[in-house]
Amino acid sequence: MEKFKVNTNDGKISSINRTIRLKPEYFEKIMELSEKTGVSFNKIVNQCIEYALNNMEEK
Repeated sequence: MEKFKVNTNDGKISSINRTIRLKPEYFEKIMELSEKTGVSFNKIVNQCIEYALNNMEEK
């Protein structure tokens, strides 16, 4: 399986507002990635979800 990579060329995405709770360590790691790459926190979270859903093992 290919490793996850932050896409820095991702355009604007349509979205739905929803409150989610993250473990503090996930929040900190995503914030670090956001600051390092210049990609918004929200876009990184969406990319992580897309990656997980596309690479999920189905039974």
